[in-house]
Order: sequence, then C-alpha cells, then structure tokens
Amino acid sequence: MKLIFLLGMALFCLPSVAQQNFSPEKLWELNRLSGGDLSPDKMNILYSLSSYDIAANKGNTDLYVYNLDQKKSTQITKTPSSEFEAKWSKSGDITFLSAETGSVQLWKINITGAKKVQMSNIDGGVDGYVLSPLEDKIVLLRSVKTEKTIQDIHPDLPLANARIENDLFYRHWNQWEDEFKTHLFLHDIANGKVSNIGIDLLEGEAFDGIVPPFSGSESVVFSGNGDKVYYTSKKLRGKEFATSTNSDVYEYTIESGNTFNYTADGKGYDNSPTISPNNIKFSWLRMERNGFEADRNVIQLKDLSSGKIIPLKLSMDLTVSDFQWESNGKSIIFSAPYRGVQQLFSHDLKSNVTTQLTTGRKNVVHYDLAEKEIVLAMQSMLDPTDLYIYNRKKKDIIQITFVNAAEMKNITNPTIEERWIKNSEGKDMLTWVLFPPNFDANKKYPTLLYCQGGPQSMVSQFFSYRWNLMLMASQGYIIVAPNRTGLPGFGQEWNDDISKDWGGQPMRDYLTAIDEVSKELYVDKDKRGAVGASYGGYSIYYLAGIHENRFKTFIAHCGLFNLESWYGTTEELFFANWDIGGPYWDTNNKDLYEKNSPHKMVNKWTTPLLVIHGGMDFRVPEGEGMQAFQAAQLMGLKSRYLYFPTEGHWIQKPQNGMLWQREFFKWLAEDLK
Repeated sequence: MKLIFLLGMALFCLPSVAQQNFSPEKLWELNRLSGGDLSPDKMNILYSLSSYDIAANKGNTDLYVYNLDQKKSTQITKTPSSEFEAKWSKSGDITFLSAETGSVQLWKINITGAKKVQMSNIDGGVDGYVLSPLEDKIVLLRSVKTEKTIQDIHPDLPLANARIENDLFYRHWNQWEDEFKTHLFLHDIANGKVSNIGIDLLEGEAFDGIVPPFSGSESVVFSGNGDKVYYTSKKLRGKEFATSTNSDVYEYTIESGNTFNYTADGKGYDNSPTISPNNIKFSWLRMERNGFEADRNVIQLKDLSSGKIIPLKLSMDLTVSDFQWESNGKSIIFSAPYRGVQQLFSHDLKSNVTTQLTTGRKNVVHYDLAEKEIVLAMQSMLDPTDLYIYNRKKKDIIQITFVNAAEMKNITNPTIEERWIKNSEGKDMLTWVLFPPNFDANKKYPTLLYCQGGPQSMVSQFFSYRWNLMLMASQGYIIVAPNRTGLPGFGQEWNDDISKDWGGQPMRDYLTAIDEVSKELYVDKDKRGAVGASYGGYSIYYLAGIHENRFKTFIAHCGLFNLESWYGTTEELFFANWDIGGPYWDTNNKDLYEKNSPHKMVNKWTTPLLVIHGGMDFRVPEGEGMQAFQAAQLMGLKSRYLYFPTEGHWIQKPQNGMLWQREFFKWLAEDLK
C-alpha cells in the first residue's frame, strides 16, 4: 500500500514564482482542521477549520461539510463566535455548541447552513453534550457549585481576595480549583428543544462527571437502547486524587436513578466507554497499574448478558489510543503509536489477529468508519492536518481536502530521513533527521537536537503550532529528533524503561543520536544546540551538565530543574511518585534525586541558556524556570528569561505564540549563525 502524501512537491521542481521558506508568520496563517465525521448516509463529512488573527490576538472556528459525490467542501457557519463539538444528528442535520447569544448553548443547522435554531437555553450555559440514540434525551455537561467560597464563609468581607486550603490538589495544570464541578444532567428533548429541567446524575456529589482537565463529552455514552448512561469519573478528593490514577466507568440507570461502578476492579485509568453496534458488548480502555499515567492502554470487553469480562489480547505489542467498533460488531478499529507514527489498526475478535491498516509517514489523528472506506484526518511533520479516504479493498489512501493549499503554495519543504541508530545498549533507536530546504550535502549546517517532552510521548509525525520541526529546519537548521528510551510505539519495555532513570539511559540516547548524526560532514560541530520543553526542558538542564562541550547553546521551555522543589509544588503527584520514585524526604529515594536532578550539576554549566516559562504552569511551576535562570546568571553565563505570566504549560494566545517564535529563533541565531 502506498500513501499519497507531500502532494504538490512536484510543483517545487518547476520554474515558478518566488519560492519561500516556512516562517512563524506563515505558521499562524494556516487553517487548522479537526474532526472528519461521516453523515448517517455516509455521503458527507463534517469537519471544522480554526483560523487565527494575530492583530486581534484571537481565533475563530467554523464548520464545513465535504460532499463525497461532488468532491467539494461547503462552509456552513460563519459567525464571530466559534462553533465546536459539532455532531451529526440521525436526521442528517448538525448539532453544535456556540456562544453566539452570550452563554454557550446547543444549536442545530442543516447541511446547507440554513435553518439554524437554538435548541437549549440553560442558565449558566453548557460545557458539552451527548445525544441519546433516539435523540429524545440528551446529557448536558454543566457547572455546579459544590463548595463554599471565601465570601460564603465571610459575607462581611466581599473584597477579600484569598484562598483557604485544607487538602491537596488545589490547582491543576493551568487552573486553580474552584467551587464548581462539572456534572452530567439528563434532559428531555421535545419538538427540537431541550427541556430546561434536567436530572443531575451526580446530585450531591462534589466530583466531576468527567476526568479533568482534558476530558469532555467523549467520556459519556448512552446504552444502545438509551436506557442507561455510562460516564468516566475519578471520584477521589484531595491527596487521594493527587496520588492516584484510579478513574472508573459508572453506569446510571435512567428508570431507577441508580448508579453502579462498572469498573470497580480496576486500579488505574478506566475510560472511553463504548457500546458495540449489536448492543451485546460493553467496552472501554484500561490501564492496569495505579499511578502510572503512561501505562499500556488495553481494550476491555464485557458481555452484557453473561457479565464476563475479557481483555482484548492484541497480536502486536501496542498501546491503544482510541477505538471504534465496526458496524458488524465482529472487529474493532483502533489507533496506536507505532515506530514513530500514529497508525490505524484492525483487530478481529474471532481470530484475535491484529492487522496494521495504515503505513507511511503520516499520523492518524482522527477517523470514522464506513463499510468500504475509512475517513482519516492525517498530518505529518511537513503537512498540517487534512482529510483522506482509505479504500478498504484497494488499501490505498487519497487526499480529499487541501485546506492550506493557498498558504503553502510557494513553500519549499525540508526533507526528512528515517534513521535507525544503535544506542549504548545496542538497541535500535528511531531518529528523525530533518534537512533544510534546498539542502546541499557539500555545505555545513548548524544542527539542533530536539528533546521530546512527556516523558512518555513518541516523537511522531506531528505538526505542532509551537514546536514545529518543519519550521526549525526551514530556518536553516538540521534537526535531530530521537525517539529515546521512554517512549511508546516501540514496545512496552522501551516505554517503561525511563521511570526512575530520567538522567540515565535517555540522556545517553540523546548524546548517541547527536554524535552519530554529527559524523556527517554536513553537520557543523561548532554550531550545535539543543532545545526542548517539559521533560525536554528537563533534558536541556541535565545535558547542560554532561554534554562535554558538544553544544553551543540551549533552550528550555517549562523544564524541571530541581526535582526536590518540583515535587513540593507540582499537582499530579502520582506522576512524580511513579516516574521519579516519590518524596525527596524518603531516605530510600536519596540516590534517585542525587542522580536525576539537574540542579545538582550547575557547577558544570558552561553554555548559554534561554529559559522560557509560563506563570500559570502548575504542572511544572514557574519557580523551576526562575531557579534555572538564576543559576545561569550566577554562573556568569549568557542567559535570558522569557516569561509569560498568563500562559500555562503551553503557549496558546496568538501574539504570545508569535513572540515565542521570534525570541526562540533570535536566540539560536545569536549563538549558531
């Protein structure tokens, strides 16, 4: 099977108008496609496009429909307010959420963009929704006040601005915990309108009906006949929530109002509840080990008649990202990281045979199933997301949308090499090497080592709007991006081996990768740098103490610098306990902190360092960046601190994103150009 990708590359070989290299400005001009869901009649595909206005410092999302017969897209919404969570109704109309009238409410529109009607008018708005199979009922995600505020406790102090904490988990990723929780409300639908009166499925509970902060309506599903609602929740509080990954799938019976913990036997994450098409099996994803957020994801099956639970045993060493049932109920389609690419697989339930469907260098980021075809949303390091059709019989893939054709028309792409390198343990390590546009092997180029975050996050064919490797290569750098020890997609053992060894084999892998590629004559050994974020930022701080003059400059974004202070201020302690061993005051962990904390090696720092950090990053709090910058300054090193007070672990606002890119490349140019 051959993937059709890098379309339009032949044009670059022809005499044409001004060819350009990719730039930060061009990156922010791109349309960002998401979704790609088939209509009930399988003739249309629903997707959304987001675009950003740098001057206005905001973005907007509109809905589009691609007709498979006409082979063209039609924009069906165009408002100042973004439309999101768009879904097909069984009639072929489209439901979605929008804040067009002020608060977020549910709307419906037909396939041509006409007959738009507001379906809900809920006080406080709606955070998400799930329609029942007959669309006579709906579950709405809504905020409910479950805790008292300072003003509730001290009503005579209306201007007091403080927090009183009696337990842990008072902040999460980039938000302070407040008095509200996300509850699930069951509403009736009559004559196309959602009743204002709903039943709270978590009434009286001070828990979220989803797993915060990243879960939403995808964690909720009705049973096949609509008489039950299944949802994923982590019903723990305080220190228990902070130290455990034990979420569960709950079953709510509409007639009785009873709730049952469907996965009480599970110790780690249980999520993604799904009902088979024939309504005879219940399925979900499970991680076995409590506290390990990067454990293998396994599909669990439960026969609804016998109650027997059977873990799905794949015939390949994979961790499942998400899955869908085939319409016949005899097989399951799922996506998984595999050898540096997010690929699509099929598993036959009778034979227990797992088959890889997609190959090549494109990540599958979304998919929807039809009898003869599969709709894919795919991207690569050189291609932002577009829609494709996978033909099941021919086993080929054809691109059907080109949402950035105009923006990318005259861009000269870098090239990518897939290189397998033996690490210090003799194991094969996939390393992506990107070469600048119009690469000339007879010239020498400055070279960057890219250090991945996660830490258990594969260096895949991702197209990022911040850590964009195409953009880095387009500025004239060779990029070395190794899938070092501790990433999924290369077997569970490779994934697990990083835990409690952050400063060990993964660091040796980084040095092996840059050393191996640096044997090439086109690498300028006097102009090498290393960059990374999160665990990648940690890697930069660590490499600064052990690189032995390999690198001339470093950039660390939201990196962990002092593991002791980080343990005392981060929020999801299950991650810290699993990956670095637990609290620093435990004498059994003394050697782990001594070995793995970058702050122990500052006396060996000799290289310029740019530190970037967000003030709302509660996963890796801002003090980590401040400490690293202060250490570099006191060591007399050229150093700079780029601080975003209102950003978290990621840079999300357009002008902040543009500033990030400008300062990033300005710093590199100072030391490597």
